[in-house]
Order: sequence, then structure tokens, then C-alpha cells
Amino acid sequence: MEASTDDTKPEADARTTTSAAVSTAPEYSSSSVKKARLESTLAALLADPVLADVPKKPMLSDVDTLINLELGSAMRLTVLKLDGTSFDVALMNTATLKDLKLAVKKKVNEMEESRMGHRQISWKHVWANFCLSYHNEKLLDDNCSLHGYSIRNNSQVQFIPYVASKASRRHQRSRRHRFFHGLNRKS
Repeated sequence: MEASTDDTKPEADARTTTSAAVSTAPEYSSSSVKKARLESTLAALLADPVLADVPKKPMLSDVDTLINLELGSAMRLTVLKLDGTSFDVALMNTATLKDLKLAVKKKVNEMEESRMGHRQISWKHVWANFCLSYHNEKLLDDNCSLHGYSIRNNSQVQFIPYVASKASRRHQRSRRHRFFHGLNRKS
């Protein structure tokens, strides 16, 4: 009886060795092959018309927002640019103006990159010279929720030129100057 068990053990060991060799073949364990398969699967999924609003390189937060949009706890806004074209962004219902600006920045950067390759936009310059408006009301307080501006699902916001008054700039400079001047004093 011992001889028969000894005979089956080498066969079992040979099977596991063979299956281990098959599973660790270099073509299947290569990370580049896995990445290529993942990218091709993702491209096939994104080509589906149902998933047309998913970004090209989706992050978990993007997918989460789109799921919440379907569930009704997020909203879709249309942003009208100065040249008359528009694009849509999806945001949670609890979003602030700062979240909207970040979504606009991300969407515009994605559109410009797909259209013209890598292109750098100075968002500091954009927000210094333009602002968003909703029903002719300038949206200026970054910490205010969008519901505070009465912005709801399927609303349209637009870019408008924004020029800060010189008085407010002068006030900020003098206040900044007073702040740094006070740091140089010895107590």
C-alpha cells in the first residue's frame, strides 16, 4: 500500500509543477501585458454609449459622482464659454463654488489635452480676469455652496469678464504691507 501512495505523490507533484509552470508563463505574468489588457478593456467600456460621459482617464471620484448623478444626489451643470461653446460637468449636490471651479479646470484641461496635446493654462490668470455667473449674478465666494446661489441640476453657468476694482486691490496691498510690516517689529 505504501508503494501505491508513493506512486501517486510524484504524479500529483508533477501536476502541480506543470500547472505552476503554466500559470507563471512570462507572457501572462508580465505587467505590461496586464496593463495593455486593462487599457483595451477600459477603452471598449468607454466606447459604449451608456458610458459616454465617463472621462478618458477616470478617477474614482469621477465615477462616484456619475453614480450619484444617476441616483439623484449629484447635479449636471452646463458651462458656457465666452466663445459660445459649452461643456457639462457633474458635481455633488453639496458642492461649493470652489468644487465647480476645480471641475471646470479639470474638464477644460482634459478637452485641451485631447484637442491640442499638452497645453498649460494659467488658471490664476483666468480666475483673476473672469468669473462664473448664474442669472447675471457673479459667483465670487468660493466657499458658498451652489445651492446658496440657487444653482440646481441642469442649470447653466457662464464665464463673464471680471475686473476687480482698484480700490479693493489697493486695500489688499496695504493690508498685506501692514501684515508683513508688523512681523518686522520687535515686541
